[in-house]
Amino acid sequence: MADIEGKVTNTAKNRMLEGRPALGAAIALGAPLAGEIYSRQGWDFVLVDGQHGNWTLDTMTVAFRSIALGRAVPMARVPINDFFAIGAVLDRGAMGIVVPMVNTPEQARAAARAARFPPRGSRSQGGFGTALYTADDYESWIDRELFLAVQIESAEAVKSAREILAVDGVDGCWIGPGDLALSMGVDLATTAGRRSHEDAILRVRDACDSTGKVPGIAGGAMGEYWLEKGFLFVTCAADVTAVRDTGTGTLDVLRAHCS
Repeated sequence: MADIEGKVTNTAKNRMLEGRPALGAAIALGAPLAGEIYSRQGWDFVLVDGQHGNWTLDTMTVAFRSIALGRAVPMARVPINDFFAIGAVLDRGAMGIVVPMVNTPEQARAAARAARFPPRGSRSQGGFGTALYTADDYESWIDRELFLAVQIESAEAVKSAREILAVDGVDGCWIGPGDLALSMGVDLATTAGRRSHEDAILRVRDACDSTGKVPGIAGGAMGEYWLEKGFLFVTCAADVTAVRDTGTGTLDVLRAHCS
C-alpha cells in the first residue's frame, strides 16, 4: 500500500492487474499485532478473516491500522454476503474484500453493489475509519483501488464461474479448496478425487482468464503449487498455522530430548 503525496494506491491490486502474484497472509486469532508482524515482513496483503476468525468490528478496526504500519494492503473476509457486513469493514479501512459462498451471478451483483459507491453500486457514504489513509476525498478513489474477490467454493459456483466473474465490480475470486471438495463430495485421499478437484479449480482459473479477472485461491501449504498454475491472489501463510506448527514442532523436538 502506498500513500504518497496524498495519493493512495492498492499495491497488491496493481501487482495482480500487471499479471504478477500478490502474496498474502491470513489472520484469524483476533490479534491485531499479528497483522503488523506479517505486514512488516513484506507480504503484499494481510487478510483479516471475519468469517472463521476471532474478530469483532472493533478489533478489525485496530487490525487494519496495525497492517497499515507495514507495506501490506489491509483486506478482510466478511462473514456473509450482506450489505451491512461489507460496508462495515470498508468503513473501517479495508481496501480489499473477500465475500464467501458466492454461488450465482445474482449473489455476485449483490456483493458488488454493497462494495461500490453510486453509480456502480449502492454503498452508503460516511465511513468513519478511513483516516488511516491521509489522502483526501476517500470517496473519489476507493472504488478504483478497492479489490473485491468473491469466493467460489461449491460445485454450483464452479458451473456458473464465468457468469459470476463477468459481473461488473467483481475484480476476481478466491477459491476455497476445502469447502469445494466437500461440496463436490470427492475424496482427496484418492487419485481420482484429487484429479476431479483440481480440474474444477482450474476451470475457475480459466473462467478468470476469459473474463479478465484475477484468479485467487486459499493456497496454504500448496501456495507455491497454485502460483505455478497461474493464480495471482494467493494466501500462503496464516497465524493459526504458524502457532500450531511451530508449537508442535518445537515440542516434539524437546520431548524427544527429554525422554
